[in-house]
Amino acid sequence: MNETTSKEKLLKKIRKALLEKRDNPYPNLEEAPLYPETDEMPEVIFAEELIKVGGNFVFCEDEIHLIENIILLAEEKKWRKIYCWEKPLQNLLHKYEYPFYESDKDFELAEVGLTLCESLIARNGSVLISNANTAGRRLSIYPHVHIVIAYTSQLVMDLKDAFQLLKDKYENNLPTMISNITGPSRTADIEKTLVLGAHGPKEFYVFLLEDENN
Repeated sequence: MNETTSKEKLLKKIRKALLEKRDNPYPNLEEAPLYPETDEMPEVIFAEELIKVGGNFVFCEDEIHLIENIILLAEEKKWRKIYCWEKPLQNLLHKYEYPFYESDKDFELAEVGLTLCESLIARNGSVLISNANTAGRRLSIYPHVHIVIAYTSQLVMDLKDAFQLLKDKYENNLPTMISNITGPSRTADIEKTLVLGAHGPKEFYVFLLEDENN
């Protein structure tokens, strides 16, 4: 008596299915939009998605409002070691006489890394950064807190739009390191317990500044 194994039964079903001709149940799948259309403002979508992944969002109407928010947050959190290495941001902080570290002196004591970014991706609340800026790799990874200063002109809906901004900006000289940050550093490798800051910042802030050109 021949006995058919479970494996043989499965292969027989697969062969039968391959021989039968069926119409494609999703003929226009490739042309269909990946996300449903929305009338919501990109700023609102970004803020909502960033908060969902544990990030913090602050909208600033102008530079004065930006500095005021940084001062209030630093006083609340008792931050003293704030590092900023990018010239445009340094000029902004110098303009309003806000104290910060502009070199890597005592960097092992850094509490906050203040950086710019390449773009903000509204759909998933992510921030695209690269090593093309003076902040490099360290300032967004080593300190316990990472603060990104971005402008409304850098806000796009999807990742493909963010990459297009990179291509338009750098053309054939793309940065060697491009990172997509979605909220604070996290891992659940140990006993499936979510831990923030295991291999990067524990806190992540995005200050969105109204662009003067918009």
